[in-house]
Amino acid sequence: MSPAAKNGAAKSNYSVGRLLFIGLLFHIVFIGSVFDCYFTSPVVHGMKSFQTQQAEAKRLVLIVGDGLRADLLFNENPFPKIRDSPKIIAPYLRSIVETRGAFGISHTRVPTESRPGHVAIIGGMYEDVSAVTKGWKTNPVDFDSVFNQSSTTFSFGSPDILPMFARGAVPGRVLEWSYDAEEEDFTKDAVELDYWVLDKVEALFRNATTDPMLKAKLHQGKVVFFLHLLGLDVTGHSYRPHSPEYMRNIQAVDKIVKRTEEIINEFYGDKETSFVFTADHGMSVIGNHGDGHPDCTRTPLIAWGKGVRGPLPDTTPSSHDDYSKPWGLNHLYRRDVEQADIAALMSALIGASWPVNSVGVLPDVDPNRPGYLDPKLGEKTIAEAALVNAKMILEQYRVKHELKSVHTLFYKPYSSLESGSVPKRIQQLEHVESLINASQWHGARDASYTLIKEGLGGLHYLQTYDRTLLRTIVTFAHIGWMLYSSLYIIRPLDKPAVLNTKRTMKILPLVTAIVCWAVFFVQRSPWSYYFYVSFPAYFWFQFIRQGVPYLSTPAIRVRLGRGLRENLVQTVLALSALLGLALGYTHRVVWSLGSLVVANSWMLEKSGRTYVRQMTSRSAIPILLWYALGGLCVLFPLVPVNRSENTFFIAMGGLIFWGVAQYAQPIVLAEVEREFGKDMKDKLRVKYTLQKLSVLLVTAATVYSSLSLQWKLGLPLIARILNWTLLVVPSILPYIMTTPHHTTSSKLLMYFLGFAPCFIILSISVEGLFFITYSAALLCWVVSEKIMRYPETLQHPSSVNGKVLKGKSEGGYVFNVGDVRMALVFLFFVHLGFFGIGNVASISSFYLEPVYRLIPVFSPFSMTTLLLYKLLAPYVMLSIILAYLNHALQLPPFSLLLVSLCMSDVMTLMFFYRVRDTGSWLQIGESITFFFMSSLLFLFSAGMSALGEWLMKDTVETRFEMLVAGFEGAVGKVKAVENGSGINTSGVGVNSKKKK
Repeated sequence: MSPAAKNGAAKSNYSVGRLLFIGLLFHIVFIGSVFDCYFTSPVVHGMKSFQTQQAEAKRLVLIVGDGLRADLLFNENPFPKIRDSPKIIAPYLRSIVETRGAFGISHTRVPTESRPGHVAIIGGMYEDVSAVTKGWKTNPVDFDSVFNQSSTTFSFGSPDILPMFARGAVPGRVLEWSYDAEEEDFTKDAVELDYWVLDKVEALFRNATTDPMLKAKLHQGKVVFFLHLLGLDVTGHSYRPHSPEYMRNIQAVDKIVKRTEEIINEFYGDKETSFVFTADHGMSVIGNHGDGHPDCTRTPLIAWGKGVRGPLPDTTPSSHDDYSKPWGLNHLYRRDVEQADIAALMSALIGASWPVNSVGVLPDVDPNRPGYLDPKLGEKTIAEAALVNAKMILEQYRVKHELKSVHTLFYKPYSSLESGSVPKRIQQLEHVESLINASQWHGARDASYTLIKEGLGGLHYLQTYDRTLLRTIVTFAHIGWMLYSSLYIIRPLDKPAVLNTKRTMKILPLVTAIVCWAVFFVQRSPWSYYFYVSFPAYFWFQFIRQGVPYLSTPAIRVRLGRGLRENLVQTVLALSALLGLALGYTHRVVWSLGSLVVANSWMLEKSGRTYVRQMTSRSAIPILLWYALGGLCVLFPLVPVNRSENTFFIAMGGLIFWGVAQYAQPIVLAEVEREFGKDMKDKLRVKYTLQKLSVLLVTAATVYSSLSLQWKLGLPLIARILNWTLLVVPSILPYIMTTPHHTTSSKLLMYFLGFAPCFIILSISVEGLFFITYSAALLCWVVSEKIMRYPETLQHPSSVNGKVLKGKSEGGYVFNVGDVRMALVFLFFVHLGFFGIGNVASISSFYLEPVYRLIPVFSPFSMTTLLLYKLLAPYVMLSIILAYLNHALQLPPFSLLLVSLCMSDVMTLMFFYRVRDTGSWLQIGESITFFFMSSLLFLFSAGMSALGEWLMKDTVETRFEMLVAGFEGAVGKVKAVENGSGINTSGVGVNSKKKK
């Protein structure tokens, strides 16, 4: 940018930095709006507790196989690809199902992670989805649980799960035995973690023979034993659930269940123990979980022992479907439950007070379907348990209803429970009690079941009471943000205003905000509500104050009228493109089709079509390369997300990294020597040599580590140290061995090689090849855009002087309709950087195998950091290219970002309205993920632009004739253009001749 442009920018009333800061705060705050709108916390306090009058069992044993899929436990021959695999993987659990227990599927909710799953099983409540972001070790909110209502709970297992149920419980009621976190080593046999639990259980009962106090505790009523078996989860992550290791871990769990029952029976010598076996979540075929895929949400449930019915014949219509046909259990009744229902079942079995936050429904409440309780208990007992279930749900409703009615203006109660002078819910409870007193057990259960459904409906009504208001605020906020962003493009305050907005219009947003704040204060609304209103009030106030007068001037109205047809077409095309981007979140093939569309998008502009007509064989090379790279980009989204580790592709990627560096280095160094002299060239040559060497070393180390883990030889300490060294040192090399002067191409090559080790050591197969193709396509995009806009830079470089180009940037950024196309292409590359090798449908598309080459011990924070580093690497290259594009096209910094900011929130609003809190867990999980991704798009875009401008400062722009010479492979032609004058368009660089 010229000095004049700099001075003009300094006097401007618009600071891009201020816009980015406000936008950052806005999008961070409004990410939370999806939780306030759709997933408010279910936890309230002040409820009474209820329990059945008698206990059916003296004690309960809960065994959770962490990460166990239902199909792989129940299926006959579930591992057909494993040689000599048995037909029945878990014979002991199978015998329980067939001879003395009840079974079915426990359907979990998203997120399918260990903590929310255990909260549902033991607390009977579905934890607020947003609470997952508040820490994994302990619960962010105190809630009641079955453990807290027991006389004593003896828990054994992982340190990640056990402490969360001791917190908030009566002191000394929940006892824990957990191994060290370092024992969760993904390179070791995780079965040992499960046998550790069994050893501690055996030791507990062995010690009880010599410890009278412990023996007395064990013989109390309402005792609970909790065995958390983490081995399956660790094994599934390490080897995937269809592996021999996972199969053997299931067999080990089966043996542990058998031995645990033997220990219990030997110690007590009675038949007063109930057993429940289940899982917190399942696992995807690639060894991950977290999303709403059925493989993650369907977990086994088996109950047996005191108070539990035996197997029943199947019903008509059948309780089975295509999913359970391979089980070979079609002759037995399958009873599915929601995961929170398990807490209600356990409370009923031991006669404990039900967790006060539980929303679980006892499976036996429905009189038309068999449940899990033994019919021998008597219909009266089951009917009374159903009444307790209804009272517990309605008690939560009562507390929430009273809180809402006291603090909400113009409160409208839930008519199904509150109509009449005496609340309908009270009348219905009295009706159920009268039916029980009249020995009408079936009718009492049916009435309780109806009341429970209405109570759950009332809870949902109260939790979503403010949804319409919040949706309205969020809509006005995002539209206001897009209008506010547009002010930084049209910059009305930098131009003489002709009309003034009426004062009443100016103060309307402020008055609206004040009224909303007053209502929120009276209603004691969450503090976040105040921010939700503040942002749209500010955005709309600024647009009404600045944008409306500017757009109302006669000159602008005439201009808009003349270009109405063209602008309308551009608007329709832009909205269609944004809809296409949104569709790509669920259909990855869209990104392949998008690559073809992007490759031809420049034909939409007149300058592009003119360039094609006047194109020579020399000037066609960048366009042909652009098409070739676009074709390669088509392939990667078509590669299945469920990939296996492939050392061949990893090694191929490493070698191509080295080959690209070997080819590009002489071209880049020749340009550096021409611009800055031989000394600078020699310094860069040393850096490039070290980077190329590191690429070869990290490729060899990665292949060795991968094969060592595949062959189960573990990861030696020396290999781990070497891997860390080869990842960290080359990554920081571009920043520690700095040279004072760079060309654009020299910096591009430097950062490209800096990220090469990341995409080698953290790859599972084709990620390295994708990064190479992606980076090359970005570079070719810039080349093509500049040649089409300034064809004279290629045909007659000497005729393009600084004066002509500088004149285009004086006075700040001037909006061009063609910039919309480039902004959309930029947004496409933002998405392609993720979708090219991943799947936004869930976090399950991230593989953990590459992380084990660096961190074999379970460490969520460190593993996530490495995965994020790999995820962000393509975006750093995109940030550099974006800065290069702004400079090459003589646009001020952040120009294309400003255009994209005015469009990207269209997708955010679309996904906000598509968020679901009902339906299948797959639909719920995907809808949340989509909103997160679209909201974070601004943070990615803004951060990338700022980072790119910083990384590319003080550079002399690469001349396009140099690039074409490189494309032709004629390195010798570099000297032929050395007499041309360098063009510095970065706005902060130093003229090359002066540097010489």
